[in-house]
Amino acid sequence: MRRVVSLFLPHWSTDRLRRKIAKSPPDGFALADGPLATAVPDHGRRVVAAVDATARAQGVTPGMTVTKAKTFAPDLQVVDADPDADAEGLRRLALWAGGRYAPLVAPDPPDGIWLDVTGCAALFSTERALLKDLHRRISAFGLTVQIAVADTAGCAHAVARHVPAGRPVTVEPGDARKAISLLPIAALRLDAPTVDGLRKLGFERIEQLIGTPRAPLAKRFGRGLHRRLDQALGNLPEPIEPVFPEHLPRARRGFIEPIATPEAFGRVIADLVADAVDQLVRIGKGARRLDCLFHRVDGHVQAVRVGTATPSRDAAHLAKLLRARIETVEPGLGIEAMTLVVPLAEAMAAHQGEGLESFGRRGPNVAALVDALVNRFGGGSLHRTAPRPGAMPERSVDLPAALAPARDAAWADDLPRPARLLARPEPVDVIALLPDDAPRMFVWRGRRFAVTRGDGPERLHGEWWRDGGVEGEQPYTVRDYYQVETATGGRYWLFRLGDGVNPSTGPMRWFIHGAFA
Repeated sequence: MRRVVSLFLPHWSTDRLRRKIAKSPPDGFALADGPLATAVPDHGRRVVAAVDATARAQGVTPGMTVTKAKTFAPDLQVVDADPDADAEGLRRLALWAGGRYAPLVAPDPPDGIWLDVTGCAALFSTERALLKDLHRRISAFGLTVQIAVADTAGCAHAVARHVPAGRPVTVEPGDARKAISLLPIAALRLDAPTVDGLRKLGFERIEQLIGTPRAPLAKRFGRGLHRRLDQALGNLPEPIEPVFPEHLPRARRGFIEPIATPEAFGRVIADLVADAVDQLVRIGKGARRLDCLFHRVDGHVQAVRVGTATPSRDAAHLAKLLRARIETVEPGLGIEAMTLVVPLAEAMAAHQGEGLESFGRRGPNVAALVDALVNRFGGGSLHRTAPRPGAMPERSVDLPAALAPARDAAWADDLPRPARLLARPEPVDVIALLPDDAPRMFVWRGRRFAVTRGDGPERLHGEWWRDGGVEGEQPYTVRDYYQVETATGGRYWLFRLGDGVNPSTGPMRWFIHGAFA
């Protein structure tokens, strides 16, 4: 099912201006922390074009004259508006979002962006995680943002602008009608005269339009009213025309007759990949991400995105990755064109593909295996373990990408660690001789384990240098770790919390932290 994100920037013009001036202030010019507005000339006077949150809170609204606005906010700073720069900045922001979150992105002037995230949630494990990451990064840019996701572009647009929230709003699949019913009719992106005319007739909420016969309203307000309503409800398609940077390698095929079979898609993908690889060879780069766009007859565009662990110009491998995702495409009445874009490419030195000395001795293609698994099961499903500097076991293991470069850090050979650690240490009941003898018996998850051998203790004092956290709030957190072997052959890692002298180091309780292979 299609999922569309509407990203709403209610103070885009002023936020962009503050960000720009903060990065490279003009000579002798600086913005204060007070209210800010932009203005445009209008028949010999200056009219407010956009305001920030502070100015709006003081009563300043777009359309006011600057003179009137300053009666509401005497310390109002007014800067000339630059619509072209706003539009270009919105386009650059959309391109940034397209490179990270979705293959189909487009500006939604004057203050928004569309993202078609259909099938992209797996890259962030869940749709909620994708939206959270998007919201966090946009906010870190210094921009005020509201985000909504829904089955239709119209519903997402309406909710993002009329349901204020401090976090992304998710409209569950199939709930578009329920989500927009109580919203004002202006949320349908109707022109001002239509909204005013509907209000004079007593229409305030969208649910009133849904249940009203269409013919009289269409005769008075035109077909655009119900077109917007049907788009928001999902009864009519609303395609998003994506934007791409001009320099990206890309290839396109248009068809005399629409195609709709996986076999036909596969043949076209092979041609498109061959063209894109030729362009990559010319610029000395390899593909790290590919987007294949399927343009349907009804104007809707679907996208398939795949990625690679290392830069690649292997046409057969790249085509295989794309063909594995064909099953997610819904051709509808047919596909009239296909476009392949390489939104992410990295430098790749030329190399000899085959030589006499390597003939018949080629090793396994690990990168190809990693690509196939990641694109099938998601980026968060495949990783490797690597050491990370940290005194506490749960913070000494990192999970980098499967083919990430190796680091210099290494685990100490004289301090063995379990192959598997529990996500959180679990309490156990232990019989042991104090002060430092290994456990003789422990009970874990209702089972009794008799210990035949034990080694320890290995004392860890905690990361007292950390800011915040348990170690930061207490003088020390002491753990005495023991390796124990049970009568059934299992080998476990247990620890006692506390040094037995200073109560602030721990309550002398026992926990299990992992098991040795």
